[in-house]
Amino acid sequence: MGEEIFRAYDVRGRYPADIEESVAYRVGLSFAEMLDGSGKVLIGRDSRLSGPTLSRALAAGLLDGGLEIRDAGVVPTPALYLGVVEMGFKGGVQVTASHNPPEWNGFKLVMGDGETVSEVRGMNTLKKIFKTKPVSQPKSFQPEQIDILTHYVKRVKGLVKLKRRVRLIADFSNGAACVVGPRLLREIGCDLTALNDIPDGRFPAHPPEPTPETLRELPERMRSGGFDLGAGLDGDADRSVFLDDRGRFLEGDLTLTVFLHGLEGRGKVVYDVSCSSVVEDVAKRLGFEGVLCRTGRAFVLSKVREVGAVIGGEKSNHIYFSELHGFDDGLFAVAKMAELVSKLDEPLSSLLDSLPKYYAASIKAVEVPDEHKHRIVQLVGERLKKGAVKTINIDGVKVFFEDGWILVRPSNTMPQVKYTAESRSREGLNRLTSLAESTIYEVLQKSV
Repeated sequence: MGEEIFRAYDVRGRYPADIEESVAYRVGLSFAEMLDGSGKVLIGRDSRLSGPTLSRALAAGLLDGGLEIRDAGVVPTPALYLGVVEMGFKGGVQVTASHNPPEWNGFKLVMGDGETVSEVRGMNTLKKIFKTKPVSQPKSFQPEQIDILTHYVKRVKGLVKLKRRVRLIADFSNGAACVVGPRLLREIGCDLTALNDIPDGRFPAHPPEPTPETLRELPERMRSGGFDLGAGLDGDADRSVFLDDRGRFLEGDLTLTVFLHGLEGRGKVVYDVSCSSVVEDVAKRLGFEGVLCRTGRAFVLSKVREVGAVIGGEKSNHIYFSELHGFDDGLFAVAKMAELVSKLDEPLSSLLDSLPKYYAASIKAVEVPDEHKHRIVQLVGERLKKGAVKTINIDGVKVFFEDGWILVRPSNTMPQVKYTAESRSREGLNRLTSLAESTIYEVLQKSV
């Protein structure tokens, strides 16, 4: 199997073309070697159809590598992370491809201290060890089962207190959130209308990537149902998107900005380079210190922990909570947003309308082979810098102009180049978006 399955913050590919049972077994052997061949490891999975067989092969590799295994079954990825840190495990592996289509699967690995195996920590080591492991047919092994959801529910309920009942509609995307989300949200005080709340790895209702295109039923139901809040979860429940009471979708940077209004203390706020300038504006006004960071779960989590931030966020709707060791947790985000809405004296839409106004484009992607995407971003950046007032190279290139900015960066998980833009005016946004698109396609035509 090719090295392309080892990505910036997980191991991921198509099943069975890129990832199948022998790969899972070798990942288990490799992770066991990283953990010095001793200790207890927690494994779990999302609802994908290939999850059970890959989990058994993974467990066999971990066992043959000297580890003791406990299997949590189908659980949200954040619940597995929390279980690893707070229930005494040396490490953990979630079998998931998160928001990718149903034919994909992979592995998210976490150390006992909560740091994930990523480009920031350990992914190159894992890849090197993996390449030394022979390809072999793994034995079938079913480890001892363990309940981690009871602990997860207790922890979340202890951190959330609604002032009043909140009328919530949530789409669970037939993913891992289904196994605990509806019960949890009702128990904290939400009058919940649940959509697609049966785990099904075929994702029959829509793809497990929550977007305005996939969650078309949500805004329609909200406009006719008198809801306070809407939410949609991704496949492994580490991410959620929100809709206000008027059925309008919030990008992750607006979600982060809203969350700042519900924090009592002050401190540092980590946000990725894709985020709107509204985050920095509101953070300063409310007394927080903004910290800019590279896009991607491993990078933001690491930065949140490094600087002791009270919260972190990405435009992609990953929100990182200091209360949960810095982890991004889609279900906890829904619970905390419901708590915030319950305490507002006005609808969520009124708070959103009061924020500084910027016009932003959604993040778009252009298919570019993995071996070319970094070079393409570099070439696009060199062209865009002409006439710019400032450039940031933390992650790809973010080029600032008098009336806004353009961001172009390589995807961490897909063979894509991603881009977005923002301006203080609609005309400026159209101009900057057109400039980004034309520059990217010109470079592609000449360089690939």
